[in-house]
Amino acid sequence: MSLKDQVTEDMKSAMRARDSARLSTIRMLLAAVKQKEVDERVVVDDPALIAIVDKLIKQRKDSISQFGAAGRQDLVDKESAELLVLEAYLPQRLTEAEITAEVASIVSALGVSGPGAMGKVMGEVKTKLAGKADMGLVSAAVKKALNS
Repeated sequence: MSLKDQVTEDMKSAMRARDSARLSTIRMLLAAVKQKEVDERVVVDDPALIAIVDKLIKQRKDSISQFGAAGRQDLVDKESAELLVLEAYLPQRLTEAEITAEVASIVSALGVSGPGAMGKVMGEVKTKLAGKADMGLVSAAVKKALNS
């Protein structure tokens, strides 16, 4: 079963359970998927769906920090609940040590060094670790590997 089918089934089960918070989050995810399909005239596959989920999670984290700074705990709670629902659709994330090891192997395979190679390494890393790791941690690991 594809991830998109799983999301659709989860929407149906949330409807049956009358879980309005979960249902609205899943509907928002499916709307983002549909928007991508319409805009780019493609059928969203699992890696593309994971990229959409990653984008939505990043938006939720940004919103949580902004609402927290503004003292809006009600909105922080809402965004945190959405974040939990969205994170369920991500594959198991790599640990920081695993990310560092992957980045080191990619840097050595490319045979590059110095900050000027950041773009080349990040391009390779993104294709290999897309959806499996937090790209903020990946970027920091690449900088560290290229500077050492």
